[in-house]
Amino acid sequence: MTVLLEISDLSIRYPRAESPLLEHISLSFHCGEVTALLGPNGCGKTSLLRAISGELDYAGHIQLLGRPQADWYRSQTARRSLARRYGLLAQHSNLNFAFTCREVVQLGLGPGSLSRAEQETRIQHYMQCADVWHLRDRLFPSLSGGEKQRVQLARVLSQLSLADPGDEKILLLDEPTSALDLKHQHEVLALAREVADEKTAVIAVLHDLNLAARYADRMVMLAQGRIQADGTPADLLQPALIEQVYGYRGQLVDVAGYSALL
Repeated sequence: MTVLLEISDLSIRYPRAESPLLEHISLSFHCGEVTALLGPNGCGKTSLLRAISGELDYAGHIQLLGRPQADWYRSQTARRSLARRYGLLAQHSNLNFAFTCREVVQLGLGPGSLSRAEQETRIQHYMQCADVWHLRDRLFPSLSGGEKQRVQLARVLSQLSLADPGDEKILLLDEPTSALDLKHQHEVLALAREVADEKTAVIAVLHDLNLAARYADRMVMLAQGRIQADGTPADLLQPALIEQVYGYRGQLVDVAGYSALL
């Protein structure tokens, strides 16, 4: 599989911290693969995504879509090209303007040059995918946390729809299920699985090990500043390893063909 995102010897250190948050992290993410980033609170999962997105300083090297990260920010043309192939769903939304949900999703189409009719078609499609079409005329700040997450997901998916046919893409999801009810947790991760099948590398920060095991192709566990494990859900969903990473030893059971940790 094609490598779309490559991280080499990455370290992140916050000022006045006694030790690095992350140290010597090297990972490659592939087209068509859903990777779940896992680990205890404060282990650096979100910080890793922020480094990938250019929001956080780091030591080491990051390549996006075959080019050094810095190359994508040298010109407006390069930034727009990257925006059509790279999307980030942040953990929290700081958008407090009185935009309707339709207008928020339309923001994702900014890097393109679509006609108004084509914009409306895509807005409706991706809002329906995220199950928020019925909220299209609601003011975004009035929504619940879970509704905001799904509207922002529709925005990011509309943004990635601007990629040229055949282009490979990257989608970063920072705790995309944190505010969602049970139904929408499964729907969002199933949607992430569909997006990966459309020539996309999907990297999702998750806390629910069972959801990760069900929908991800690969799980990467972080703790104490380093990668503790990297492999398939079948390899990593093991009580001894979970105890090593989280300090909790659960029981592995089989539920309708899926392994689940209790």
